[in-house]
Amino acid sequence: MTVPGRRSSTFSRLLRHGFTDPSAAERLLDLPELAALRDDPVLLDALGATADPDLALRGLVRLAEAQPETERGTFTTTLLSAKPFRDRLLGVLGASEALADHLVRHPKDWETLVTYEAVDLHPGVTEFEHGLAEATDPVALRVAYRRCLLGIAARDVCGTTDVAQTAAELADLATATLRAALALARAAEPADAAQCRLSVIAMGKCGGHELNYVSDVDVIFVGEPAEGADEAKALQAATRLASHLMRICSETTVEGTIWPVDANLRPEGRNGPLVRTLSSHLAYYQRWAKTWEFQALLKARPVAGDPELGSAYVDAVSPMVWQAAERENFVTDVQAMRRRVVDNIPVDRVDRELKLGPGGLRDVEFAVQLLQLVHGRSDATLHSGSTLDALAALAAGGYVGRADAAQLDEAYRFLRAMEHRIQLYRLRRTHLVPEGEEDLRRLGRSLGLRTDPVAALNKEWKRHASVVRRLHEKLFYRPLLDAVAQLAPGETRLSTKAAGQRLEALGYADPAAALRHLEALASGVSRKAAIQRTLLPVLLGWFADSADPDAGLLGFRRVSDALGKTPWYLRLLRDEGAAAENLARVLSAGRLAPDLLLRAPEAVAILGDPEGLKPRGRDHLEQEVLAAVGRADDAEQAVAAARGVRRRELFRTAAADLIDSYGTEDSPRTSDPGALVDRVGEAVTDLNAATIAGALRAAVRAEWGDELPTRFAVIGMGRFGGHELGYGSDADVLFVHEPREGVDEQEAARAAARVVTEMRRLLQVPTTDPPLLIDADLRPEGRSGPLVRTLASYGAYYRRWSLTWESQALLRAAPIAGDPDLGRRFIELIDPLRYPAEGLGEDAVREIRRLKARMESERLPRGADPTLHAKLGRGGLSDVEWTVQLLQMRHGWAEPGLRTTRTRAALFAAHAAGLISTEEAQTLDEAWVLATRVRNAVMLVRGRPGDTFPSEPRELAAVGRYLGYAPGHVGEMVDDYRRITRRARAVVDELFYGA
Repeated sequence: MTVPGRRSSTFSRLLRHGFTDPSAAERLLDLPELAALRDDPVLLDALGATADPDLALRGLVRLAEAQPETERGTFTTTLLSAKPFRDRLLGVLGASEALADHLVRHPKDWETLVTYEAVDLHPGVTEFEHGLAEATDPVALRVAYRRCLLGIAARDVCGTTDVAQTAAELADLATATLRAALALARAAEPADAAQCRLSVIAMGKCGGHELNYVSDVDVIFVGEPAEGADEAKALQAATRLASHLMRICSETTVEGTIWPVDANLRPEGRNGPLVRTLSSHLAYYQRWAKTWEFQALLKARPVAGDPELGSAYVDAVSPMVWQAAERENFVTDVQAMRRRVVDNIPVDRVDRELKLGPGGLRDVEFAVQLLQLVHGRSDATLHSGSTLDALAALAAGGYVGRADAAQLDEAYRFLRAMEHRIQLYRLRRTHLVPEGEEDLRRLGRSLGLRTDPVAALNKEWKRHASVVRRLHEKLFYRPLLDAVAQLAPGETRLSTKAAGQRLEALGYADPAAALRHLEALASGVSRKAAIQRTLLPVLLGWFADSADPDAGLLGFRRVSDALGKTPWYLRLLRDEGAAAENLARVLSAGRLAPDLLLRAPEAVAILGDPEGLKPRGRDHLEQEVLAAVGRADDAEQAVAAARGVRRRELFRTAAADLIDSYGTEDSPRTSDPGALVDRVGEAVTDLNAATIAGALRAAVRAEWGDELPTRFAVIGMGRFGGHELGYGSDADVLFVHEPREGVDEQEAARAAARVVTEMRRLLQVPTTDPPLLIDADLRPEGRSGPLVRTLASYGAYYRRWSLTWESQALLRAAPIAGDPDLGRRFIELIDPLRYPAEGLGEDAVREIRRLKARMESERLPRGADPTLHAKLGRGGLSDVEWTVQLLQMRHGWAEPGLRTTRTRAALFAAHAAGLISTEEAQTLDEAWVLATRVRNAVMLVRGRPGDTFPSEPRELAAVGRYLGYAPGHVGEMVDDYRRITRRARAVVDELFYGA
């Protein structure tokens, strides 16, 4: 009798044995069905050893109640007397509600858990076929399937089999089930069966002999006509048989379903025929198949139907599988597919996704398959469909470090065991870790975590996922370093040939040179080499994700050689997460940024500073430049300092542009190309303006001290005045002066001319820094006229001689250096010319159109494709700018918003004023931004300016990457450019030419 207010001793024992609801358990134990078991001393121990004692006890009660009166005694006696049976039955009941439901519906099936012969420990396909042999219809097949599954689950939860053996048994049971289903389909349609030979090829986890409890079973069907049969009719018959097989397995009956049979990995996916002949399969794979299809064929295995046809299929496709790594963009295709999988996971699920999320099962599988495909070309020991077997073979061959392989093996086994237990509970296809406390507790206990199972489970899961995340990409790169490093005795290294294969697969054009760079960087026992060995596996991955991995690695070696003795360089790359990736992006994206960096490698510090990539404003730059000029001993030294600032800022701008265009692991690529164009244009304009201001100060100070005898201003023209400079743009300018009071005009003119000549010389003196070319050809009278004029002379010329095109050129004029008051008065002088009162007359409009047409026919370089020339081609910069400028000259007098030197601002103002439609404005803006980005890309990639897409494949691919196109999509890029500019030209024809 229990004393009131105190717990019974049974209640306390139940708590100690892991029951979460001891009161309910007490009531269940008092039921008459358990009378014979209630006092058994080991029953509670057996229940307490299960994943969920409460669930196990409820299942036991239901199963006992389901026993016929005449059989209940046998059941309870067996349970009491046979410990192995007791552990297996209660283990299943405590882990799987679904299998408990099956046992209740089929109360005699517990007997399958009693036998314990040697063959029952590790059954294969033959044993499972025997277990399914009596099934004569789909319902009976489901019952027999669950009966076999009961045995697999019992061995699994009791630890008789490990996770790999369990997965293999599940694949063998699937094989037996597919054979049984095909036999039922043949029996139902004997005429179809007689007409054809049909083979079922298992793919995915079934093909790899590593199936889950609940998973789609991926298959491919191959058919051939029987001897003497018509091929078309035979394929129709084979298709009916295959469809019937799929329905037998997939359809829901009173006994539920077995699993869906998925044939979408076949050629053309769900759009292709369900059954093809062997020759049709081969024709498709030889001509049309994508990289991922060969990756999928890695696991192909004939499992049912005609064995000779199945073997012929695998023999025929196997050579193609092992040549897949020779395909262009092979590694990037595989990695891009992996990224797409992660990107498609709903945000609210990504942290619970065991299979597809970062650090999940798919990361291990992709990494292993990638290495198999690269090295399986020359090493048949890697030809395995099983992830764990392949991982062991990779380690044995030295393709993966042994320690890395061991960690990955442990992590993969743990994650697969989690996946198995999650699915086993209700036999539902899921890869999501549950959120409920009760579910997590059962899951943790099922994996042997009995002390605080929820906390222990989360800790172990995160630890293993972290290992996978850390290793899955490094797995590919770290052995490359071991191939050139001193290894411990007994360690297997990647051979030079295998290292070369891997580098080639990564896109390196010169694997031998890459290996030499790696050896120079990572060999030795110094601390520097040790840090490099830590950094390089990750850097190699980022280099491989570019259009020119060779250039990236070479650039990294040169920067490292230059900065190797500085204490902060490697520490910055190791400790500042973004710095290493930013450097990799910059070094492998083209020639301009690395060239700028290598002239002063200490600028690499910019890449590790969160604020380092933001452009400096003009005031900040001008202040720095003028201070440097003031400290210099002579003019050449002063301008060298100014040009050094310009080079550093040009690198900052290019680096920020590349990093935002490519994106990084932590921040996606910028989605607004117009913002990138504006930022580059503004930044390059500001740094060039500051450099010219410095050159002007240096030239004046060298000869006249603090004050020139004439006021002097530099007016930016063209893209300079429009704040739209690109990396390769010259500085278009006009020079204007005005003699100071009391100064002779001739003396003032000579002083102004000497200043201009000296500025231009200083900015082009050969040094390690890029020159700044000054172009004054837009001045009155062009090259025939004086380089510098007084303000009054400009006024006289423009009043008397100015042509329409000169007024048009002045639309972009803006003061950029020198005397601000003089610059302002120059703008006041030209405003009536560029924004004429009442707009342009018809004669002037005709003149502008005539000039534009002549320019199109005469200035386009011979042989250039007019559809791809960014400046002068159809729908390019010239088309859009002349259209916008015509609107400014016609309507600027009445619309203040049009009085701007910037093309995009004027375009938006024209739209706001109702002069052009929204669609027209968007079309012109898109084309102008794209053409500008193409010019910027060409300069970044080639290191020299250009107006057309490069012809060299690597350079073209690099331009594509900068513009946001994935590897292998340069054709799409060119097509998009033509389409966008063609639409822009149609708008230009209407707005500019009045067509």
